[in-house]
Amino acid sequence: MPKYMLIMRGTDESNAAMMANIDEMMTTTRQFIEDMFKAGVYVAAEGLDDPSLGVVVDFSGEAPVVTDGPYGETKELFGGFFLLDVASKEEAVEWAKRVPAARGSKIEVRRVPGEDEVPQDSGEFVKEGASRESDGQS
Repeated sequence: MPKYMLIMRGTDESNAAMMANIDEMMTTTRQFIEDMFKAGVYVAAEGLDDPSLGVVVDFSGEAPVVTDGPYGETKELFGGFFLLDVASKEEAVEWAKRVPAARGSKIEVRRVPGEDEVPQDSGEFVKEGASRESDGQS
């Protein structure tokens, strides 16, 4: 089955609303994860730390430039994700509609390409695959 990532994107306002009700949000999120697990679609889920604690490495110029967060003009910030193993984009969207999110948040649904969709003859891909096999991760 294909994997889909449900990317949680929030604004300052939606993040503040979520934090104001953090206990309720955590309870409903744990239940949502349990529902995904019971349905056999759960792969992973993680939230991210406050954007002010992050950095951006910008490759626009000749040398990478590191800038401390928050990121100025950004209207929406990536706040975490759910990774699902589902049959279709439509099924992923149905799960996305159930994400416990604060008003003003958005959930972006993106397919994770399978290994068979990456150019297998790339030298780096071959080395990475061999490394995984020797580590028992394949």
